[in-house]
Amino acid sequence: MRVEIWSDIACPWCYVGKARFEKALRDFPHRDDVEVVHRSFELDPGRAKGDVQPVITMLTKKYGMSPAQAEAGEDNLGAQAAAEGLDYRTRGRDHGSTFDMHRLLHFAKEQGRQEQLLDLLYRANFAEERSVFDDDERLVELAVAAGLEAAAVRAVLADAEAYADGVRADEREAAKLGASGVPFFVLDRKYGVSGAQPAEVFARALTQAYGERPPLEIVDGGEDADACGPDGCAVPQR
Repeated sequence: MRVEIWSDIACPWCYVGKARFEKALRDFPHRDDVEVVHRSFELDPGRAKGDVQPVITMLTKKYGMSPAQAEAGEDNLGAQAAAEGLDYRTRGRDHGSTFDMHRLLHFAKEQGRQEQLLDLLYRANFAEERSVFDDDERLVELAVAAGLEAAAVRAVLADAEAYADGVRADEREAAKLGASGVPFFVLDRKYGVSGAQPAEVFARALTQAYGERPPLEIVDGGEDADACGPDGCAVPQR
């Protein structure tokens, strides 16, 4: 069974939702049969790379909140994250373009290190003091910590079109599936779960999707063909 997760590094509910989903997956009896695929979604796709501002400022301008409302929202998110065992800085974080991070995640997927980089990016953005938005070398450090080669990472960052098509393809696919926000979880292209639902909801979705997979249909070739089995391999007799 395949679970695809559309998310953005700048999305706090994606950070929390990933932890809740993983909690459900850890307890799922068929977890070894589940393939998890992470896909790109930018919450702020039009933002220029150098346009970085404090999170509280962004919230007041984008959503019309007062500073007090924005701070209260961050406090609530901090409590939600803490309940999942996640660190979360409720003050002093900033916000910017995540396009380069998504490009790096596509590169990391090719190298088999996507999950490691995603976790490091989430932690860096939500729990650590140093920004992930205003310095490419910060992204290089995180990618190296995830097991990628620094020179290759710098080459990706230097080429604005490297892996850009992959990011855009993910975002077009999300639109086709009706995802208007993230996190968005799709199970076997049959069930969708929107938002950072409780682990119990993810557990029910996993059970339902797994239980409704169609049985394998064997194509009948009209006669038995040679094959290998527990008792050995059939050897044609002359």
